[in-house]
Amino acid sequence: MEKLKIVVYAICLNEEKFVDRWYESMKEADEIVVLDTGSTDKTVQKLMSHSIKVVTQKITPWRFDEARNISLSLVPNDADVCVCTDLDEVFEKGWRQKIEQVWIKNKTQQMRYKYVWNVENGQDKTTFVYEKIHARHGFSWIYPVHEILSHRPLNSTQICINSDLILRHYPDETKSRKQYLNLLELSVKEHPESDRNTHYLAREYMFNERFTDAIKYFKKHLSMPNSTWAEERSASERYMGDCYKNLGKPRLALKHYKLAVLESPDTREPYFSLAIFYYDKKDYSSALITLLSMLKITSRTLSYISNSDLFGELPYDYIYMSFYYLKNYKKALEYCKIALTFAPDDKRIKQNLSIFENLCKN
Repeated sequence: MEKLKIVVYAICLNEEKFVDRWYESMKEADEIVVLDTGSTDKTVQKLMSHSIKVVTQKITPWRFDEARNISLSLVPNDADVCVCTDLDEVFEKGWRQKIEQVWIKNKTQQMRYKYVWNVENGQDKTTFVYEKIHARHGFSWIYPVHEILSHRPLNSTQICINSDLILRHYPDETKSRKQYLNLLELSVKEHPESDRNTHYLAREYMFNERFTDAIKYFKKHLSMPNSTWAEERSASERYMGDCYKNLGKPRLALKHYKLAVLESPDTREPYFSLAIFYYDKKDYSSALITLLSMLKITSRTLSYISNSDLFGELPYDYIYMSFYYLKNYKKALEYCKIALTFAPDDKRIKQNLSIFENLCKN
């Protein structure tokens, strides 16, 4: 097998607690380079102790694309493969060989792979496709935040998918995302044609409880010519439902939850949002109809929007409780048993099971 020169590159700021774990994961590379953007802890010293090339440079005003591009410039020109990761991310062992096998065979310029955004109790949760592995030349980063790779010339990139390659993210929950809103506003200003960034800005307004602003930009997202991805359009509709619900406008909330289902009828997320709306209104019959329809969808998409919890015990929790409130204890018991198969050690579900068993006996 032809040997490739593979270089990992990254940006960091005050991440000394991740350095050793990250290095152990990334050391399969031929070289590792890092742009430190002004750490005040021991991040730089710890990186250098592993013979990692580190350059320190503050980015003012801060923007992720500029930092990524500077870190990419540290990669030697003769590199065949550039692997962009963050210090709170970890590859499964043997990742280098998985890249080489696919890269050479397909004359690859950019690789897509599985990215696990979060891990809970040893279980992979939110999982979607990532594409931050690329050839050395022709690529650059764009957008101040939620940055992506751009290739010149456009639409000429040879992309391959390696579903055996997995990168896991263990996020630092102490880090603030306050800067995201301003950066997203800048991103939309610089790229007003980007439906993706418009959706992200609307979502960020929602996270910041600026619900009226969020609704404005969700509507803008849905009106844009390039807004054709059903899952993301559905997300804009159901997030508008959430915003209207928080604004005390339940009729408008219900309207947009229903529109969310119409936008993406083959994914579970919009059904669940609609069902929870009914459940909270104590309309348990409508909640059941919606949840049972949702269960007919048996496959997940590998997108960042997909919620892994909807393929576990969570929907069954609401189903058995809806049956309980409707005094159908036999069905409540049936679906509680199913919930327990997904979470056999869950004390709450076990207690509910016992309650339903007693109710059925009586």
